[in-house]
Amino acid sequence: MLHLRVVCPEGRTTEVVDVLRDEPGVAHLVVHPGAAVEPRGDLVEADVAREATDAVLAAMADLGIDHDGAVTVEQLDTVLSDRADAAEEAAPGDGADAVVWDELIGRTGEESRPTVTFLTFLTIACVLAAVGAVTDSPVTVVGAMVMGPEFGPMAAFAVGMVLRRGDLMRRGGLALAVGFPLAMLVTALATWLFDALGWLSSDGLDQLQQMDFIYEVGPFSLVVALLAGAAGMLSLTSARSSALVGVFISVTTVPAAAFGSVAATEGRWDEAGLSLLQLVVNVVGAVLAAAGVLLLSRLWSRRRGADRRLSEG
Repeated sequence: MLHLRVVCPEGRTTEVVDVLRDEPGVAHLVVHPGAAVEPRGDLVEADVAREATDAVLAAMADLGIDHDGAVTVEQLDTVLSDRADAAEEAAPGDGADAVVWDELIGRTGEESRPTVTFLTFLTIACVLAAVGAVTDSPVTVVGAMVMGPEFGPMAAFAVGMVLRRGDLMRRGGLALAVGFPLAMLVTALATWLFDALGWLSSDGLDQLQQMDFIYEVGPFSLVVALLAGAAGMLSLTSARSSALVGVFISVTTVPAAAFGSVAATEGRWDEAGLSLLQLVVNVVGAVLAAAGVLLLSRLWSRRRGADRRLSEG
């Protein structure tokens, strides 16, 4: 379940309480009169089944509480209550399948900004992947894939496509458009340094036995990208972040960017071009699959809402 906290301006509490009382997926409704100082008013709290949260938040927005007061939601890991169990049973659908759109927008929007932290993580991941590639170390490459933060902007772009939110698309696209070239430039400089120190040579790249997957583009490159993008968006919408680790390991974005820089620095232009193609295939495939999952979730939510209205009517 999720914990809902609403700061109600004076005179609006009755409307909020009525909305929450009418929602079968709500339990433990509590009102703290006069608890809010700025804006002055009341504090209303409740526990809401995940599958009912989106409807509750939409109702709060219709009342204008997000402008006149405040609405916050947080995850509850453990709830021991018969009333909570009854609320989850009464709410339509299954919590694991429910999409809380405001939560999703908040998560992807925050993770898609081209911040210094984002750029630093992506750069370190690319340099680490380059080291793993030139030393023929799959373990190091996998570590770089896990470290890479690129799925955040990709997910934000997918959410923006589905919701027609240009701000999310611009933010996610900017993070990718700035992050990867910067990381690849730093990786190229690192490769030049390795070459100058005698740690790397173009002939040494011919001896690599386990790195062909990075630049060998085939139909399964797209298949893996599609599956990873779908799994990544499912993990975000269901709040199961542990599945994202598998997504990071599956998508060949960071290794492709890193090896593209290494190959270009060493004058191996065919491998550099194929690596860049691998990067594009994985980014585009993951974004399209993530958007497809969201479209299906939205259609299912609308159908479920229509069925519920018919049953109530």
